[in-house]
Amino acid sequence: MSDEEKSGPTIIRTAAIEAMVADMRYKGQILARTNKLESGIMDSGIIGFMFGLLITLALTIVPVYLMGGI
Repeated sequence: MSDEEKSGPTIIRTAAIEAMVADMRYKGQILARTNKLESGIMDSGIIGFMFGLLITLALTIVPVYLMGGI
């Protein structure tokens, strides 16, 4: 057997393995990005909630007060 006959299936197997590794790398990057995003949201969740609550109260109570409802 020559070297060309031996290298044919090896190239196909290597390409399949490289494709699987690239797929796993891509999925790992997505998981890491999602984990970072969730960590950031959890860290600023209470501050964001309080800020949103204050804005909501300001947008509902101030107009009522200005219209003379309180």
